[in-house]
Amino acid sequence: MAGKQKKTAKRIKKEDYWVRLQKSVGDYKNVLFIDANNVSSLQVLKIRAKLRTIGAVMIMGKNTLMKAALNAANKEPVKGDEDYEERKQGWAYNPNIDKIVNQLKGNVNIILSNGDLGDVKAILDDEVRQTPAKPGMMAPDDVTIYPGPTGLDPQKTSFFQTLQIQTKIVKTQIEIVAEKKVITVGDKISETQAALLDKLKIYPFTYKMEVKKVLQDGSLFDAAVLDLSTDAILAKFKSAVKVQASLSMGINYPTSASAPHTILKGFKNLLAVACETDYKFDQATAFLEAAKNAPAGGAPAGGAVAAPKEEEKPKEDEPEDVDMGGLFGDDDEY
Repeated sequence: MAGKQKKTAKRIKKEDYWVRLQKSVGDYKNVLFIDANNVSSLQVLKIRAKLRTIGAVMIMGKNTLMKAALNAANKEPVKGDEDYEERKQGWAYNPNIDKIVNQLKGNVNIILSNGDLGDVKAILDDEVRQTPAKPGMMAPDDVTIYPGPTGLDPQKTSFFQTLQIQTKIVKTQIEIVAEKKVITVGDKISETQAALLDKLKIYPFTYKMEVKKVLQDGSLFDAAVLDLSTDAILAKFKSAVKVQASLSMGINYPTSASAPHTILKGFKNLLAVACETDYKFDQATAFLEAAKNAPAGGAPAGGAVAAPKEEEKPKEDEPEDVDMGGLFGDDDEY
């Protein structure tokens, strides 16, 4: 009778990964789906170390293996399964797993966390790698060359001529005359473009882990939501509540947003009635007493009342010297 086949190191590693993925998805409720294209192994290493400090974990692997492990975790154990005894006690259906599996397409990996997802995204944004343009790659951004000296000798003018870049020779070196866009986003980079940028020591592209989607508390949404600060979200919420309250009061349809304003308006009406009649109630009495004890309008803050300034009496008209103009003719000249 042949004995059990000894597990290889590769098999053991695969089983450990399988169990770790299933356990992590059960332990964490929030998931970031990340695109790791063009990200270096050193970047991944640094990101993993930083994620551990905030209690998050990154799991990378082939989509087929990840899907198989997750689907197996959501499959109810039945008698006859190899791991039936191990799973029958703690098994529970996880609705997040189906949503995770649907997002595992292409080079998409996952980061799991129970904390603030904004902290996770901040770590990803910090780990950025500059890279040169490589022939055959698709340009992630536009690349523009600006006027100025290049430091290249006149023998390299052929590169500029091929790309139709205006140049001139100044002090035995090539100088670019006018601004020129040499690469457009989405274009396939040619050998000439890559060689020119390399000679100019221009490394135009940066790569980092990009967040594609976010799964938080069972809801799947776009990564752009992570860029909204708490203050921005509160401002949007307050603005929406104001609009709802205004609309509700305008059409005379009560809602939770308009109720406080309606109650306050009703209280003001009751207070006005209490002011004009002998009817009193506790809340109105408190306001009326405060109004009686309030300083008169226009009084100084210190409470002292300035004495009215005595008006100056207009002075009696003083007699003016009137030139009679020789009334009796004594000044007349004949």
